[in-house]
Amino acid sequence: MSGARPGLFSFLLLGWLVVLAGRAGADPPAVGNARLQPLAFADLAAWAADDHNAAFATFRRTCRAIAEDRPALRTALPGESLRRACTAALDPADAGSANAFFENFFAPFAVVPLSGRGFLTGYFEPEYDGSLTQTESFPTPLLARPDDLANLPQGEAWPGLEGVQAARRTATGYEPYPDRGAIEDGVLGARARPVVFLRDPVDAFIVHVQGSARIRLADGKTVRVAYAGRNGYPFTAPGRVIVERGHVPLDEMNLERLTAWLRANPEEGREIMRLNRSYIFFRLADELAPDDGPIGGAGVPLSAGRSLAVDRTVWSYGLPFWIEGEAPVPGGGAEALARLTIAQDTGTAITGPARGDLFFGSGAEAGTRAGMLRHTVRFIVLLPKP
Repeated sequence: MSGARPGLFSFLLLGWLVVLAGRAGADPPAVGNARLQPLAFADLAAWAADDHNAAFATFRRTCRAIAEDRPALRTALPGESLRRACTAALDPADAGSANAFFENFFAPFAVVPLSGRGFLTGYFEPEYDGSLTQTESFPTPLLARPDDLANLPQGEAWPGLEGVQAARRTATGYEPYPDRGAIEDGVLGARARPVVFLRDPVDAFIVHVQGSARIRLADGKTVRVAYAGRNGYPFTAPGRVIVERGHVPLDEMNLERLTAWLRANPEEGREIMRLNRSYIFFRLADELAPDDGPIGGAGVPLSAGRSLAVDRTVWSYGLPFWIEGEAPVPGGGAEALARLTIAQDTGTAITGPARGDLFFGSGAEAGTRAGMLRHTVRFIVLLPKP
């Protein structure tokens, strides 16, 4: 069933595409609806100028998880084809310079979808005031994972549960899990154990979208919350709904406009947020050091500017991706974006072979920059050489 087929697909894709692409007269290899165009590293704009050491340090984090066979937080395609490169990356005698390492162990391929370009957005780790107990100032909970929530193995579909990725375990089998509206209305009862409490539903919703947060407590301490599961429904973007209803122009929609509109229109805002039936559960991430990024889908801390969320049904965690394009800057204008990133995360809205979500870091400034990024890019995967 699913265990053998994804592994075989990953082996063929990541181990032999480099060979197939080099055969005279061979059709360009493809991933999903995108073709892979073989490139040389010299074809990558500003490749030599990038900070390969930063990307290499991020790559090594995923390699440690692969070497130790640690389970991912959210399963992706198997990364067996990365083991050779990871073995070298974790051995200082074999790694060499970061630049030479990536050139020796990988080959670049432009991922060219039907539209001709990839699409890149940004995300971040929010920082909000909160409390470990419910108070008048902090009434809105983030909930822990309920004990009756079951994940569907990737690639499988259970009878009556088509289109969802989690289910409710019952005495007789499985059933669809309650959606956002039902959970907010209290359907989980005693299973809805709070982790922390936030100021309002808008803060909580943003944490749900980002999947992690730093919560500042009244005593000056900070706690971290990390993704612990979801109810399995697809994600619906509230910003898109607000734009489609004509409330905010598309070119003005960003995180600040989104949260301001939701707070200024609480009744319709609540209805729009509930259109996103997906609901995220959390845990306290006590294992994280203050300088660590949040935990990504690969199960390792993320690195600002170097960790990339990808479609986990298409790619393996640990794959390097070269991104070329432009990124907006606060105050207007744009700057060149040309950097090596590592696939370490995933997201419900990140679908397709040329779709990425770049992690910007923690706090308000990172949130501003992440919320502005909705740009087409040149999306290039570095596949392991066989």
